[in-house]
Amino acid sequence: MRFDTRLIHAGQPPDPLTGAVNVPVYLSSTFEQTAPNKDRGFVYGRTGNPTRAALEAALADLEGGDRGLAFSSGLGAFATLLEMLPSGSRVVAGDDLYGGSYRLFEHHRRQFGLSVEYVDTTNPEAIWSALRAAKTRLLYLETPTNPLLKLCDLSEAVRLARAAKTLVAVDNTFASPALQRPLEHGAHIVLHSTTKYLGGHSDIIGGALVVRGRPLAERLAWLQNAVGAVPSPFDCFLVLRGIKTLSLRMRAHGKSAQAVAQSLEGARGVRRVLYPGLKSHPQHALARRQMDGFGGMVSLELKGGAPAARRFLKRLRVFTLAESLGGVESLAEHPASMTHSSVPRAEREKRGVSDGLVRLSCGIEDPEDLVEDVRAAIRGL
Repeated sequence: MRFDTRLIHAGQPPDPLTGAVNVPVYLSSTFEQTAPNKDRGFVYGRTGNPTRAALEAALADLEGGDRGLAFSSGLGAFATLLEMLPSGSRVVAGDDLYGGSYRLFEHHRRQFGLSVEYVDTTNPEAIWSALRAAKTRLLYLETPTNPLLKLCDLSEAVRLARAAKTLVAVDNTFASPALQRPLEHGAHIVLHSTTKYLGGHSDIIGGALVVRGRPLAERLAWLQNAVGAVPSPFDCFLVLRGIKTLSLRMRAHGKSAQAVAQSLEGARGVRRVLYPGLKSHPQHALARRQMDGFGGMVSLELKGGAPAARRFLKRLRVFTLAESLGGVESLAEHPASMTHSSVPRAEREKRGVSDGLVRLSCGIEDPEDLVEDVRAAIRGL
């Protein structure tokens, strides 16, 4: 089946007991055993649940992995991934990361012996230099990155990691499997905040790992159960519901984002607009080659710094000032003081996350309304 058909049917056949076309929400914490240690496939809700199993099967199918694992949040998935790394392990990561990932790396895992080197993952030579400097357990990538929307050449990064005998994990939240499937490029693990595009309606918190390779999948499944950061059955149902319209929504998100980015480029008071669909984007050619669309995220840097950013955000009427992204409604946020506030100011500025940077998550409203909204906000600077 083609991708859009699999969105509707993968992991979600009609219920064999009742014929229900939607996966039932199994609100049970425990399951009857026919004899001691003899079960029907489910024992305890933390270990497994039929609604969660359907979601995990759907995620594995859409990303092309051997196993999907659902979690209670994106950071729950990320923390469980890091539990796989022994003390003293070394990680090479992109220098533009979601603030929560940076926080977990720097403010928690370093005290347990994790070493992290940050590199510009748009530059294969920088990746190779870091990988060959010392034995590295994990290459951790975002593409597009949060919030600067930088792209990494996945096939090249995987080739370099393979030469260094290093696992590759990719946060695919910004693209979703509708636009990009890192496992097809040779990555070992894909991470998602299912809160975002997969859920798509700003009504759940969730995360996922999709894994290629049975031994690695079994290790992470063991950790999923042992650590216990699993989602509720109802949250799994809501993500399954969201997945059904993923392709339709991603096309609408991309159409809106393209229109907004083009309307902002060259506008008075705007220093730069960051969007992979613009020809001015440094990795525009890579985006065309590697992705099936450019996504719904746009970042812009205002010349007036933090004061201009505050004025711009205050004047928006269709965009809502709020953290998160990927929902049907358009959201705007100020990374320096919101999602990336845990990154020290000097480090943020060195990486290009200035006080004048604003991140837009373009929803599925009429694109002209979004364009008029940002143009009116810019005029007020």
